[in-house]
Amino acid sequence: MDDLATVVGRLAGWLPRLMPDRDRADALATLLTETFAGRTDPVDADACAEVERVAWTYSRHLMLSFEPDGTDPPDTESHGWPRPDLADARRRAAAISEVRRLPDGTCVIRVDGLEPIAAARPYVDAAFALASAAERIVLDLRANGGGDPATAAAIAGWLLGEDSVHLSDVYYGHGAIRQWWTPGGPAVPGDVPVSVLVGPGTFSSGEALAYHLQARGRVIVVGERTPGGADHVTPIRLAPTVLGLLPEARVVDIRTGGNWEGVGVQPEIAGGSLS
Repeated sequence: MDDLATVVGRLAGWLPRLMPDRDRADALATLLTETFAGRTDPVDADACAEVERVAWTYSRHLMLSFEPDGTDPPDTESHGWPRPDLADARRRAAAISEVRRLPDGTCVIRVDGLEPIAAARPYVDAAFALASAAERIVLDLRANGGGDPATAAAIAGWLLGEDSVHLSDVYYGHGAIRQWWTPGGPAVPGDVPVSVLVGPGTFSSGEALAYHLQARGRVIVVGERTPGGADHVTPIRLAPTVLGLLPEARVVDIRTGGNWEGVGVQPEIAGGSLS
């Protein structure tokens, strides 16, 4: 079994290869190397959590999973994400776990994840079509741990209007830039007030959805500050028993010129009530 210093050394070696911000990558790699130098203890779940806490100084989205039965060798190349199981996403109704109308005409839409757009689009469209004549909309993202940015853009499109809106540019370490736009098409009326509920369980692309809507003045964000994981990540196996999600891209919101990395989405109203 690889010791902790060895695994951290592989992690530190990957960061300059993946991250577009070279200064941030080098600083994080140096911090990890110096912090865990000489650590010959075997890697377990607690050690993975310890490395995460140190890494979060520079990238809140870096995560390590301990897989005690793992046997695959460490990666030498980035293979990207595996093909998603669309049938499984459909069985979960694309993580749209609730759509209900309250007596006062409010429509509550709870979205607990952002499943691949190929599976999610019909469920997103159905949920917001049901909300299109509501007095107001509450979008509950408090359990939304992220997922497909295309699904976040589709939801944003229902709230930002019929025209396509440029949300963000995503800069990758290998030099590529990916633009994210809302798809254009049907939308709820622009005068329908919208509240977005967020909290510690709102993460990654779930945070992106709240951030982009807030930046354009379309919603009031309610709840608790989110964790602040803005980097796009990719899976990299660091050891047979350790799978990492490592930062490979930086998000820049077109309206703000920044993102929510490390600071989270800041609610305008504290609390989490639907009232």
